[in-house]
Amino acid sequence: MEQWARRVSTVRVIGAGAMGRGIAQWAAAGGLTVELADVRPEAVAEAVDYAGAMFARLAAKGRMSADDAEAAAGRLRPVGEPLTPFQNCDLVVEAVREDLETKRELFAALERVVPAHTVLATNTSSLPVTAIGATMSDPSRLAGLHFFNPVPLMRLVEVIPGARTAGWVADALADLVRRLGHEPVLAPDAPGFLVNHAGRGLVTEALQILSEGAAEPADIDRIARDVLGLKMGPCELLDLTGLDVSQPVMESIWTGFYTEPRFRPSRLARARVEAGLLGRKTGEGFYSYVDGAKQEPAEVAAPDIEARPVWIHDGEPGVREGLGMLLSEGGVEVESGDRPSAEAVVLVAPFGRSVVDTAEGLPLERTLGVDPFGGFFTRLTVSVHPGVDREAGRAGLAALVATGRDVSVVRDAPATVAQRLLASVVNVGCGIAEQRLAAPADIDTAVRLGLGYPRGPLEWGDNAGAGRVLGLLRGLHAATGDPRYRPSGWLAERAALGLPLAKAGTAPSDLTG
Repeated sequence: MEQWARRVSTVRVIGAGAMGRGIAQWAAAGGLTVELADVRPEAVAEAVDYAGAMFARLAAKGRMSADDAEAAAGRLRPVGEPLTPFQNCDLVVEAVREDLETKRELFAALERVVPAHTVLATNTSSLPVTAIGATMSDPSRLAGLHFFNPVPLMRLVEVIPGARTAGWVADALADLVRRLGHEPVLAPDAPGFLVNHAGRGLVTEALQILSEGAAEPADIDRIARDVLGLKMGPCELLDLTGLDVSQPVMESIWTGFYTEPRFRPSRLARARVEAGLLGRKTGEGFYSYVDGAKQEPAEVAAPDIEARPVWIHDGEPGVREGLGMLLSEGGVEVESGDRPSAEAVVLVAPFGRSVVDTAEGLPLERTLGVDPFGGFFTRLTVSVHPGVDREAGRAGLAALVATGRDVSVVRDAPATVAQRLLASVVNVGCGIAEQRLAAPADIDTAVRLGLGYPRGPLEWGDNAGAGRVLGLLRGLHAATGDPRYRPSGWLAERAALGLPLAKAGTAPSDLTG
């Protein structure tokens, strides 16, 4: 295994589109001789020119020496047709169109002509590796090697063994990926592999929130960015990817796991696809785009209304002190005492509960919720239930805007937007670990590098507190009856034992091995 990874010197990349030329550029930069092949000779020539130009650009920016750039470009060799005779090729990476029969035909032909020591890899993003190799006489040397676009910049590579892949192949490919400077994770040959599987937690819950009318796309995205620390919110991400791409992936993963409720797609997304509201590519999705620029609504402004005092419920630890200090610094009168005055606006900080449930015994007509998740350091999320008096609610909103924080106003629900998004991300990650589809460390690495989250889902759950996330999900499950919020056994078990979510713990094999 290790010897194979060390001695690999030549790779043939079949398919000279965006992914193929990116893989070729990465491999050539890493010191391998790269044979580029495609059924279209012009595509091979274009890919070689493109990669050479990229090396020259890197050298011009000082990120690569001129000599190294010239050497890397010299390692790119156009060979024409995919089945052009092989000599000393150690690895073949297929990057042709995402069609099962096309890939099957190619690998059935390849195994008849490649040298006996050559490993075969498919860069499929969604098709089962086992299904691709099903028509091969010997699929033992076939595995998935799923790169992300743009390949040179996206350091993650999913290594996916099929059901009949030889045991040494996946480890050998992972060693080679590391040798060439990228980060491999061992992913299951299951719907969505690892990254797309883990990514369902964020987007499906965002769509559920939208379908309930609990928040607008811009508010969901702003909360995701400012409170959770994501680089991009789920709605703008769907617009960037294109719903015509994302919706079939959501439906494929949902059906692939036999309609598991945690992955349930949204009727809202399907309707938008049918309406052609696909995102940036059509100029309109969850946002409108003018000359490619996203049109986003303005932040909430303070209502023009007479100031009223504010009384803060101290249900969550530190809320009265933290939120009270923030309001006082903004010039807001904050009442002390055990009960609010007759004029005061009441603020509660619900965690895993609705405002109505949290404010039991308080004057609901004057009560708003403020999400405590994130500690009030960035954006404030205000939850409004239907029974709030309009003038009292506007006075409360004015007080919160006076803090200088950006404010999002959403409808009251059994948990706030940030809490729901986080709980869903963590629960889906825990579900992957529970099914032993991937090691905890690989789950977190895949999500951080492949999706750009600030933490992996298991790390995130540990940071938030496994018990608190479990309580969130149980509260959502009880309030809605929706099985999408059924807590993962991995989460419940580790919360009960006080074990980290990101650690595997003791397994039966540890006692018998």
